[in-house]
Amino acid sequence: MRRADGRAPDELRPISLQRGIIQHAQGSALISFGNTKVLCVAMVEEGVPPFLKGTGKGWLTAEYAMLPYSAPNRFPREIEQKRGRSYEIQRLIGRSLRAVVDLNRIPEKTIWLDCDVLQADGGTRCAAITGSFICLLDTDNWLQRKKLVEDTIIKDFLAAVSIGLTNEDDILLDLTFYEDSQAKVDMNLVMTAGGKLVEVQVSGEEYSFPKEVLDKLIDAGQKGIELVIQEEKRLL
Repeated sequence: MRRADGRAPDELRPISLQRGIIQHAQGSALISFGNTKVLCVAMVEEGVPPFLKGTGKGWLTAEYAMLPYSAPNRFPREIEQKRGRSYEIQRLIGRSLRAVVDLNRIPEKTIWLDCDVLQADGGTRCAAITGSFICLLDTDNWLQRKKLVEDTIIKDFLAAVSIGLTNEDDILLDLTFYEDSQAKVDMNLVMTAGGKLVEVQVSGEEYSFPKEVLDKLIDAGQKGIELVIQEEKRLL
């Protein structure tokens, strides 16, 4: 299948990354997957949630928001309460990053990851996870330089991609907004460099599908994640 932007079905959009762009942050990155642009910022704060106080264990959590100008039609800022979608995505980001962090090595400190979507064209949650991981690497270096941790807190590299099944039964990697809206099955996949699954979000749109399709989507997504992690290492 020929895609609107000329990519092959198993081809990622161009990925770009600017690091260290926020002066007061311990890690920051502006990451782009094609026209999707997300600013990710990591900051370290003393203290942990009440359920961790006195345990000597640290915490990592995330916030996510789409800025008013990130889509063609402006929408209000999420000031008083998060929209359900934003709340679900920020929990996904936090879960994903905690899977590759040894929280026992962060003595009662919290790492905050703030993800702001500057421009949305599909795959914002995947870009946010990938960009947040880059921020986390820089934060890890900062913690070690400041001698706040004795060793690296990172257990493995991490990335996320979107995958979709079209009405023609083609599997597409790294979906644009239009492709996602037309897909009869869409998936967001989070995996480690070691090939371990962290999160699989998949659903059919007025369509049910056999397990064989799920397997093919995961296989395609894993190949995509391997490419993203290669790109992470190259950009670093």
